[in-house]
Amino acid sequence: MPDHAHSTHPAVQAQLDRLTMLSPGRDVLGLERITALLDRLGNPHHQLPPTFHVAGTNGKGSTCAFLRSAIEAAGMTVHVYSSPHLVRFNERIRVAGKLIDDGMLASLLAEVLDHAEGLQASFFEVTTAVAFLAFARTPADACIVEVGLGGRLDATNVLASPVACGIASLGIDHEAFLLAPEAGTPDAPLDRIAFEKAGIAKAGSPLLIQKYAASMVDTITATARRTSAKLLARGTDWDAAVYEGRLHYRDEKGKLTLPLPRMSGAHQADNAALAVAMLRHQSALAIPEAALSAAMERTRWPARMQMLAEGPLKAKLPKGRTLWLDGGHNPDAGVAIAKLLTDGPSVHVILGMLANKDAVGFLEPFADKIASLHAVPIPGHEHHDAKDLCRLVQDDMGVLNTYPVATVSEALDRITATEPSGDVLICGSLYLAGEVLRANEQIPD
Repeated sequence: MPDHAHSTHPAVQAQLDRLTMLSPGRDVLGLERITALLDRLGNPHHQLPPTFHVAGTNGKGSTCAFLRSAIEAAGMTVHVYSSPHLVRFNERIRVAGKLIDDGMLASLLAEVLDHAEGLQASFFEVTTAVAFLAFARTPADACIVEVGLGGRLDATNVLASPVACGIASLGIDHEAFLLAPEAGTPDAPLDRIAFEKAGIAKAGSPLLIQKYAASMVDTITATARRTSAKLLARGTDWDAAVYEGRLHYRDEKGKLTLPLPRMSGAHQADNAALAVAMLRHQSALAIPEAALSAAMERTRWPARMQMLAEGPLKAKLPKGRTLWLDGGHNPDAGVAIAKLLTDGPSVHVILGMLANKDAVGFLEPFADKIASLHAVPIPGHEHHDAKDLCRLVQDDMGVLNTYPVATVSEALDRITATEPSGDVLICGSLYLAGEVLRANEQIPD
């Protein structure tokens, strides 16, 4: 079943069971099915409060989290649609500041699935329709929608007039979908990725982008011109930099000096800056500088270089050793981890990766910081075999201390017994991250 959606609530589980019967439409991107489904439901996506739409390869979830924190710090309520969930399906849909409750979720899933009969709607399309229904029926001041996959053909791209669109970091991922041959699309892989993400551009809406290679910016610029979106590029229309322990932001409205994000990783300053730029280039909501500063301090996003709290898994490590969790799974995510580890000691890595992910590309940026590697399977998903991962890491990166193990718990036991020092990083998959959070009794709320 897509994303292993399970619930302890009987009524929700009954509807999630219906989702298991969906057609292979989940393997085909396009807006035809979601458009037809939403039309049957009365087009709730046309009844949303001012909406922010965010795409990107890495960082879009964190950008959404910064947007939410700033809007809430300004005293407003906000809906958020994000994916995937880590532990509970409810994490995908935040209604006016709180995760959707089981009663509403069960009712809306039943309603959408009833209307989806015969459409061959996908898992994500049904979920998107549920979110839009919940948002349309519950008052809030704003709405934040994260793209699921790509942008141009993603189910969320039915949004007609976002108050601001943003594109976070770009890199190669989901190649089977986003790089599939198609007439009229760029040939160069990164340009094609830029083309797909830029597909969220809408006439009259500001489109905020980070810094990319020149050809990628040219691709995005062409899409913005074609759609009459207002392109606002970092480095020209707005910019941000970190120095003297602060985040310095500037645009035509002036300059801001903000605290650095509390979230770990230098890349989080870039995600925060994009959120600030999106908020500063829209007119639907008034967000004071104090709220932007508060967002830097308050924002948290699980499984993004998250320092795990005390719990059953963390307790397996001796006091004084840190247990990190990161759901990154592509080369750009590996680069972000490498930057965080640059000035510190080596770490013991517990790795699980889906079979369609580039393990070497992910690990290579921080290979010199791997003291040992324990490879684990990801239950219920097609994954790299643990023994194969170990051989790959030994042969391609020269990491000699590699061990295939059955579970994260077993890996932690072995590290505690055989490695007298060093922090531990669990990484490689958001699905694995969800299992870790569940096992550590650290459920996102």
